[in-house]
Amino acid sequence: MQSLQEKASEWSGVDSADAFAIDNTNLFQKLGLQTFINLSTNFYNSVYDDEEEWFRSIFVNSKKEEAIQNQYEFFVQRMGGPPLYSQRKGHPALIGRHRPFPVTHQAAERWLHHMQKAVDSTSDIDEDSKIKMMNFFRHTAFFLVAGDELKNQNGRVPYKHGASK
Repeated sequence: MQSLQEKASEWSGVDSADAFAIDNTNLFQKLGLQTFINLSTNFYNSVYDDEEEWFRSIFVNSKKEEAIQNQYEFFVQRMGGPPLYSQRKGHPALIGRHRPFPVTHQAAERWLHHMQKAVDSTSDIDEDSKIKMMNFFRHTAFFLVAGDELKNQNGRVPYKHGASK
């Protein structure tokens, strides 16, 4: 049986070494807090304006400002900065926190579409950092798909989020 990480690599086309290359550079030190705030703001502005109703409906019960904060705090924490997310919300537990949502292949691709737009429109992110971040985002999106499929098979959530080494 494939692990969630193996499925994420297969489905995303990003092997684990490339997905976790973010661990070899402190992107928080390199890019700064404001860049992560801008990235998450650009992302959610795009998401909330998505022309696909099925995708927008995933976020209908979320407040945009809170979604932005959750995302940038997680990114800061995961990419070398202070543990802002954990201090406010506890362990990220990505699969568990995304359990209420339909984390399908189609939703992952749509999420990645918006993230690519956000990365491209955040001017403070250099090309090398964009590649590292998108590899991480792509792998993690499909890690969540794998976790969702496992949840649907056996009715429970795996105990580890696995989005960090």
